[in-house]
Amino acid sequence: MKLDDKPGWGLATVSVAIIAFLQVPVLVVVLAAFSKTAYLTIPPKGLTLHWFEVVLTDSDYLGAAWTSLWLAVSATAGSTVLGLAAAYALHRRMVRGAEFLTSVVMAPLVLPSVVLGVALLQYYTLTGLRGFTVGLWLAHVVITVPYVVRACLTALASVDPSLEDAAHVLGADGRTAFRLVTLPLIKPGLVAGGLFGFITSLDNVPVTVFLLSASQNTLPVKIFTSVEQGVDPSIAAVSTLLIAVTGVALVLAERWTGFHKYV
Repeated sequence: MKLDDKPGWGLATVSVAIIAFLQVPVLVVVLAAFSKTAYLTIPPKGLTLHWFEVVLTDSDYLGAAWTSLWLAVSATAGSTVLGLAAAYALHRRMVRGAEFLTSVVMAPLVLPSVVLGVALLQYYTLTGLRGFTVGLWLAHVVITVPYVVRACLTALASVDPSLEDAAHVLGADGRTAFRLVTLPLIKPGLVAGGLFGFITSLDNVPVTVFLLSASQNTLPVKIFTSVEQGVDPSIAAVSTLLIAVTGVALVLAERWTGFHKYV
């Protein structure tokens, strides 16, 4: 082995060790979901699917899951449209102060989520939006738009502007050139931004918990409140299902678009 190879092996070893350390909590949760006992034990005492059955037949969990799903889907749809339009306008300098506006759009990524949740709660209280579904949807659009804008800006930076100019020369108007030339080229970035926005909305607690009405509940908030009342393997089962769904979505999106270059 050459001396100049040692730093490479050392870095690889440290990287693997860090990744393994970060995955230990995930492994603990997954193992706890299969425990036969009515309390969390690691390693599990016996293996069973009983806790998954409990979760999938519990109306409270199913209702919270449905609320989380439609909220994440609708928020992602809104943020994808708005984020794509914003990224295109900012990248092409169609508005004044593009750099400043980019920082404003990205602000939810910098601000602590709890601070953002409290600020939205106070604003909704003043405007009368508190407790309304549209207010919750708007809040999730706010926290997911930055992911779409950032990914689309990265994708647009890799697109040669002369390609769209060539489409204009050939007779295409602005909308046609964007739809047939630019949009297909930035699709991986758009998918990446939308996917991370969806995951952010689906898993969000700090903002959502401040804005839910008494009749509403999302799955992450349901898990959060259940942990306060007591921990049992059903919570680990729900968490395992969320991990599985997120992992499958990431793998499918990567195989479909190869979005890793834009995140």
